[in-house]
Amino acid sequence: MVVALTGKHTFPGGIHPPQKKALTRDSQIQPGPAAKQISVLLGQHIGAICQPLVKKGDAVEAGQRIGDCDAFVSAPVHSPVSGKVKEIGLRSHAVLGRAQAITIEADENSPEKQPSFQVPADFDLSKYSAEQICEASRAGGLVGMGGAGFPTRVKLEPNPQMPKDNLIINGCECEPYITCDYRIMLEWTSQIIAGLRLAKKASGCSQAFIAIEDNKPKAIEVVRAALESSGNPDQVKVIAVKTKYPQGGERQLIKAVLKKSVPSGSIPPMIGVVVLNVATAAALAEAVIVDVPLTHRVVTVTGEPVVRPGNYYVPIGTSVGDLIEFCGGVTQSAAKVVLGGPMMGIAIADLETPTTKTTNAVTILTKEQIGRAKFDRRETPCIRCGRCLEVCPENLNPTRIAHAVKHDLLDVAERYYMSACMECGCCSYVCPANIEITGFIKTGKIFVARQKKRMA
Repeated sequence: MVVALTGKHTFPGGIHPPQKKALTRDSQIQPGPAAKQISVLLGQHIGAICQPLVKKGDAVEAGQRIGDCDAFVSAPVHSPVSGKVKEIGLRSHAVLGRAQAITIEADENSPEKQPSFQVPADFDLSKYSAEQICEASRAGGLVGMGGAGFPTRVKLEPNPQMPKDNLIINGCECEPYITCDYRIMLEWTSQIIAGLRLAKKASGCSQAFIAIEDNKPKAIEVVRAALESSGNPDQVKVIAVKTKYPQGGERQLIKAVLKKSVPSGSIPPMIGVVVLNVATAAALAEAVIVDVPLTHRVVTVTGEPVVRPGNYYVPIGTSVGDLIEFCGGVTQSAAKVVLGGPMMGIAIADLETPTTKTTNAVTILTKEQIGRAKFDRRETPCIRCGRCLEVCPENLNPTRIAHAVKHDLLDVAERYYMSACMECGCCSYVCPANIEITGFIKTGKIFVARQKKRMA
């Protein structure tokens, strides 16, 4: 029996959009489409973009490193399949527009990687040093799989100048529709716990938490039971946090669990905190224990128009179009394809766009949803209601920033901490004047970046 839990841990601001998770919540993780041709983007993470280590015509093996960079803030990329390099050229990229990718034609007998792996019964944490764990995370190309793709090695690396005290495993998954992390918590529980223990040792943290939103009581129960059966040697605490968007944001989660604030312009390790997504923790266990790099990930394919929505274990580099086709395609009402969820996801026009290490979902929206949004969201003048201030999880003044951008006053927008905006969309969601506040802020950031590039 699953006991209902009420999370008292939360953060100021935030909203409660419809969850829409019933479409895939009960769908077990299944193998995705067999890879015939994949395109591995060389930029799938924050930091320096990789350079290709192979050339056109080269034969590659599954798991082979095919791109890397010497920069500290970077992560290598690997081939998910055995095959031959067809070409190295530009491919659609959801964030960059176009980016270099290595396209590989898979051999007919290329091995099919099965979802997850079993943590050995004799798993012994003492066999692995902190340095070994950090090296394995770098060699395996691990990055944050629930956000912007920050290299995991950089998060874990011990730094005497910034000692780390608290490790938080993020199981919130606050975006509507997405359920891949929920299924990972139910099905790969031992891998998450093994990854947590490895991350705790590598980073030197003295405390560890697993934070799960209270709308996932079954996941909370399963994780707690697994910790109890293992004896919980690390005294890990499972925290039921309040269901609210964007609870899964690092800064919001730290505020909810530890009552600490990450200063603007800083990152969690600067205040002694490491945050890892549950999928990243599971991937860390696989990279360290069985020396397998990050070549596949679980992707939720969802939305009312999808014929067979579900959670699929997908080779990184699979095109969005191939993934949708594998799910039976979509109905005639499909109108928009979004990588990620409807709040922070990015709409794409090219179905040849490859999936990446950070692609947690492909969400299809209907014509009715898009049409209704266009009709209902005709912009009117700002009425100074202050709702955007109430819901902003970063305690900003979103409307002032948006108006400054609209009137080309970028210096004013920066004075109002435009760079601190996490682009969660809460302000746009609640605005009664239907102003695309988040859109203006995103545009302002692009303009500022261009200005700085010209001046450099």
